[in-house]
Amino acid sequence: MLYKIRLFLTGILVNLQFFTSIPINASLSLDQNQLKYALRTFPLLGLIQGGIYAAFLFGLQSFTPLTDLMMALFLWLLLIILSGGIHLDGWIDTSDAYFSYKDPEKRLAIMKDPRVGAFGVLSVIVFLFTRFIVLYELIQAAHLNALLFIIFIPFLGKMLLGVLLQLLPPARTDGMASFFQQGKSSSLFGVYAIYLVLIGACVTWLQISCLPAYVLFIGVTLITGFFIAKFITKNFIGLTGDTLGASSEGMELLLWLTLLLLHSCAMV
Repeated sequence: MLYKIRLFLTGILVNLQFFTSIPINASLSLDQNQLKYALRTFPLLGLIQGGIYAAFLFGLQSFTPLTDLMMALFLWLLLIILSGGIHLDGWIDTSDAYFSYKDPEKRLAIMKDPRVGAFGVLSVIVFLFTRFIVLYELIQAAHLNALLFIIFIPFLGKMLLGVLLQLLPPARTDGMASFFQQGKSSSLFGVYAIYLVLIGACVTWLQISCLPAYVLFIGVTLITGFFIAKFITKNFIGLTGDTLGASSEGMELLLWLTLLLLHSCAMV
């Protein structure tokens, strides 16, 4: 039991080291068994990130005289800084490749090119501008229930990464996606289901009226994840680190928009 707990904790540290800018100065094992626990703890990484976002926003609202616009700016910057920009890089490269309208093999070659094209620049500008507007609109009317759902956004976004790694083939044999797919296991979906049920139980205990919104969040993730998987296999043959990063960013932006709509409908 203690051994499995240690593997879970190490899996979280591996994910923090790879996917955030939080300094983890430790030499961590990256064998197949440890990668299995890294995949299992992707959603826990999302919970940590979401908790930081919600706590940061709560602190700004409670203890600073900042305007809503300035709070939106600082939260917007935090989302970029905490991830280290790794997923945004994937969004840029995937956009460049997709909008080249080449065949999948040439798109993969474009993603490996370190240069950034016009489509990548334009797409990231639109993406970041949209996210800033959504954050600003949310902050103007945010309350405790909205803060709770902010935690769920990266939780579900990171869960999507694990699902894609479990189900889709790698586009290359030498990329980050292929590397993490060494941790695939038949029990992954069972672990994720436990996370969803536990979070649902917490939502019910804290505010049962928010349970339908939580279920809707899950539904949006499942439906969007299906279309993302189809998009990746059709246009890029399989997964790469870039398409994974773009999937995470796109999914989370859609969940931010979903939260804004739920708040407008008084469901959150």
